[in-house]
Amino acid sequence: MFAIHNRVIRQGDGASTPLILTNAYPVDGRMWERCAARIAALADEAGLADFAIWAPDMPGSGLSSTPSDEQSGRRAPNGSYPDALDRMAESYVAMLHEAGYDKAVWVGLSMGGYLVTDLYRLHPEAVAGVALCDTMASSDGVGGEARLETSNACESTNSVQPVMHFAQAGPGDSTVKRSQAFIDQMTSWIHDQTPAGLAWRQRMTYGRPELAGVPERMDMPVAVVSGELDPTSNPSVMKPLAERIGSNAVFTSIADCGHFSAVEHPDTVAAALVDLMRRVD
Repeated sequence: MFAIHNRVIRQGDGASTPLILTNAYPVDGRMWERCAARIAALADEAGLADFAIWAPDMPGSGLSSTPSDEQSGRRAPNGSYPDALDRMAESYVAMLHEAGYDKAVWVGLSMGGYLVTDLYRLHPEAVAGVALCDTMASSDGVGGEARLETSNACESTNSVQPVMHFAQAGPGDSTVKRSQAFIDQMTSWIHDQTPAGLAWRQRMTYGRPELAGVPERMDMPVAVVSGELDPTSNPSVMKPLAERIGSNAVFTSIADCGHFSAVEHPDTVAAALVDLMRRVD
């Protein structure tokens, strides 16, 4: 099992189904803190149960250590880890069970969405609801080679600089992403990561199993969230996914929003997640 630093944002009453927020690349669970505060406030206003809210650091991010080669399983000739995502999903379920819960509502943004989708594939009995935010299920294919190039660059330079472009903005990006506050925050979070952890997460993601078709099997409440300016997971990708999942999926499109929806528009994402918790409840 991988060691996971669990950031408990709200303890909860110990009986209600917890909400577990999984983070994107190249940052850690802190990306959820503002959104989680709004979730708690909106849930209280709606009279929902006092559910726990967690925002763990994905292995290789924040305060979670980077798994070793041995822990990660097989290493493919190209340097990717074909077993690592499965092992990470098992570690999250073990964390849930160790806290005394059988099920959770799992939320994944970007890379976190791969985790949540794989977790459902392996352990649907541990899933009470799902939110897929700015993510996809299909593997990268040939285009994923850039992940391995990033891994090699982080390791060879022993630096986080190869991923610093995540904190930079272009003229087509959202108003928030172009703001100095967003740039400063992302820069700070990235500087707090380790080159080894950044490399590992990309090798893990490249090696992930094919998850296409898995969301369509989700037979519990699902939220699908997409920033309209997301270059890879915009509504042209995410809305059809929600439609394929079916009537149990609620789609939220966010205007003037890029890939990091929970950071760029925490109030809107919080509202979608509180609605999900209401439907689960």
